[in-house]
This record gives sequence, C-alpha cells and structure tokens, in this order.
Amino acid sequence: MNTPQHPRHPAGPPAPLPGSTTLFALDPGTAHLNHGSYGAVPVPVQRRQAELRAAQERDPDAFLHDAPDRIARARAEIAAALGGNPERLALLTNVTEGIAVALDTVPLAAGDEILVTDHGYGVVTRACERRAADTGARVRSVRLSPQTPDGDAVAERVLAAVTPRTRLAVLDLITSPTARAIAGPALLDALRERGITTVVDAAHAPGALPVDLGGEAGGADFWIGNLHKWAFAPRPTGVLAVHRRWRSRVRPLTYSWEHDRGFPRNVEWRGTCDYTGWLAAPAGLALIHRIGAERLREHNARLVEHGSRQLVEHAGLRPLPAHPGLPMRALRLPAGTAEHEHSAKALMAAVHRALRTRIAVRPWPGGGILRISAQLYNRPEEYTQLATGLPRLLTHRAGPSGGGQGAARSSSSSMP
Repeated sequence: MNTPQHPRHPAGPPAPLPGSTTLFALDPGTAHLNHGSYGAVPVPVQRRQAELRAAQERDPDAFLHDAPDRIARARAEIAAALGGNPERLALLTNVTEGIAVALDTVPLAAGDEILVTDHGYGVVTRACERRAADTGARVRSVRLSPQTPDGDAVAERVLAAVTPRTRLAVLDLITSPTARAIAGPALLDALRERGITTVVDAAHAPGALPVDLGGEAGGADFWIGNLHKWAFAPRPTGVLAVHRRWRSRVRPLTYSWEHDRGFPRNVEWRGTCDYTGWLAAPAGLALIHRIGAERLREHNARLVEHGSRQLVEHAGLRPLPAHPGLPMRALRLPAGTAEHEHSAKALMAAVHRALRTRIAVRPWPGGGILRISAQLYNRPEEYTQLATGLPRLLTHRAGPSGGGQGAARSSSSSMP
C-alpha cells in the first residue's frame, strides 16, 4: 500500500487548541517551525524542573542519595505512558547515547557488517563507522531515493542489501532529514528471521506517534526514543528499551556504584549529574494526557499538512512521501540548492534573517531537503509567510555548484 503524500484530514488548517499560546516561552518574534530538532519545553514542565533543582540545592546529599529511586519512579511513569515495562527501559540523555550503548553491547568481529541507510542521522552513522573500525567490521549503507514511494519499497531495498555477513541493522523509525518511516514492523520481523540484531532510532516517536513498547522493545532488540522532542520533556531526556535476550549483557557507557544492580540502573546512574530533567519528564507526558494525545496529534498533523501545501503552492517545492499522522514534512528544494552542508546552513540562516523563521534544511544531491514541523504553538500564517518569502531567497542561491556564490558567502559569515 502506498503512503500518501498528503494524508486526508478535514479541509483547511486546524483551529488553535485552547491555552496553546500561553504554554511556551518561545520568542514571539520568530516562527519556530523546527520543533523536530530540539523541541520546546512547556512552562509547567519548566516549573517542575525548577522545583526539583531547588529541592536539590536545599540538600544535595539527600537529593542525590535518593536519586536512583527517584529515577526509578519517574521511569515507571514514563513506561506506563509508552506501554512498556519499567524494568525493560532505561532513562538516558538522548538517542545518540542509546545508540552508543547498543553498539558497545552487540559483539562484532572482523568481516561482520552493520547495515544503515543514507537517510540515517549523521552522527549515528559515524558511531557505527567507529564501532566497525574498532572491531574490523564494515558499514554497508543502503541508498534510498527520497522519492521511494512507500514502506514496502523501502523494506525491499533494505532487505536486498542484507548479506551473510550482516550482523546488525541500525535503522530509523522516522528519519531525521526526510521525515519518513524506515523500521516498520514487517521489516524488523524480516531482519529478525534472518538472525540480524536490530537497533531502532526512534528519536521522533514519543509524543508524535502512538508508541507501544509492550512487545519487549518495540519489535527491535534495542529501541531508543527522545522525550525532549515531542513528549514535552526537558532536554536531554531519552529512553532505551532493550529486549530480554540482551538485557543482562548491556554495557553502560559509565561504570558507577549502581553497576552491579544491572539494567536499567547501571545505564541510568552516572554519579553527580543533574537528573532533574528526567524527573520532570513525567510532567510533560501528563500535560499531553490532559490535552489529549490523539487530539494533539491530529492538530499537529493537520497543521503540518497545511504548511506543506503552502510550500507546494507558493514556493513550488516537491513534497516527499509522508508518514501518516507525523507532525513533520519534508520537501525537495530545487536542483543546485542546499546540496552541501555549507549551503544548507546558509539557507537556514538566510530564512531566519529575512523571514524570522526557523526551519531545518539538510543537504542532498540533486537538491536539498527542507523539513517543517508543527506543534501547538504554531499558526497557519507562519507557514504562509515562509512559503511566500522563500522563492526570492532561493532564486540567487541555486546554481550548479550546489549553492551559488551568494550561499558560499552567507555560509562563511554565519558559521560560529
């Protein structure tokens, strides 16, 4: 079944949900259309974290002495919201850390292969390359056209790349640059049948999509999601789910006094750290529950669909295949635009300067990829402003060199 580029919703953008304008502390002078990168912490969750920090400073000894048990209680609340067993989950900072734990846990030998795709998050791929270099393994990257029409076609290409040496597959549930599904249940089942260990980068799942970790680890051997993107948790907060066959073998990145207690405490505890973000994370999930998780997802999906249509109609961009219900959309920029890292960064900077709008742009051969997000605080007119103002910014940036001289100059001045 093909995934539609524009899943059907009631015509037009959604009405704002009550109270949405007061829930966040974002600068009102900027249109924040890039929630998918860093999220935004609601004010009530900020307050909860501030209360926890104040309690910690009143008596650091008592607070940190009790922290492992506090973390366990927070984990239990988070597990309940994600449909999982708290003994099968561990809290950590983010998906990147969880990937490192998984890679260090799975044994690899010379000649083994780690399977990834060219839609994966760059740092995750680099982590796979480092692990391969340490063990004598190699990384095999599956090239997927951004226009690959549906999940079946994606799975077919991934499975075609499997060889007798494939030991590990590190795949996105939802890709960062192209906002599409890769590690669906059917693909994970097929990889398991071939004896391949699976690691799922689910950075964009919690809070954005229905999540049910009741089946051990979301159908994978290791499943890692961020709570600070769509689940309203403070940064950095992530969750690692591990299948029972790996749980006793997990190798935490830090050796601690909780090490002998095994998973999940050996992964969570790293001594004197600020754990208040993790402890405040249940407040973000509770807020989603009060708003109504399905209601929130429907609002965001309709709003980002509206935004995508604006960019198609006013800016002439091509939409990439979309995952139904996801509050992110990716669209293809014209050939010669943002094809390299420097010109992609320059375009993001130019859009912010000229249109006071935050977006994500990822370099891609044949034309970069622009990604927009939708969250409670966004309004339909913000996408119209981007769509009507973008063409004039693209005109002098397109060129055979992948960004043009204007983009190169902007890049050099916008780099830190």
